[in-house]
Amino acid sequence: MAIREQVSRKRIKMDADELVRFFRDIASSHPAETVTFLCIGTDRSTGDALGPLTGSGLQEYGFPHVMGTLPFPCDADNLVARITEIPPDHIIIAIDASLGPPHALGAFFAAQEPLQPAQSIGLSLPAIGHYSVAAIVDLHGPKPYRTLQTTPLYRVMGMAGQIATAAAKGFGLEK
Repeated sequence: MAIREQVSRKRIKMDADELVRFFRDIASSHPAETVTFLCIGTDRSTGDALGPLTGSGLQEYGFPHVMGTLPFPCDADNLVARITEIPPDHIIIAIDASLGPPHALGAFFAAQEPLQPAQSIGLSLPAIGHYSVAAIVDLHGPKPYRTLQTTPLYRVMGMAGQIATAAAKGFGLEK
């Protein structure tokens, strides 16, 4: 996904503390038992590993429904099949890595709307999620696939940890 300035007026730039409030608002309407976190990405690309790293972190915090972890990623190859496994009455929170402008690097863009996975690398996958978080892991440029391949792992791991921790605090599952 590539974040551009005017993609959505509903998508709000947040830091990790604001992300806690975003998850707290979701938790006030939807208990964790009815929420599925859909963490999109693959561990075969540094920048795109944000999803599986976040998913594994969410599992460690004890969230009951997490799809897309390091052992079982939810990526472009299996996303369409995997979303059919989500119970129809569940609220989906989609989480994905994204490329964006320099001033957004390291920020999170959260929304009460779906996100469009793999947009930055030109793939056409279905929009997914009742809520979504896009993490700007690197800068959008002329070679997005290469950019994701060479994104610093340290940044990605830190951002994944921030998302998982914010969700745990928001839903009251903090250790």
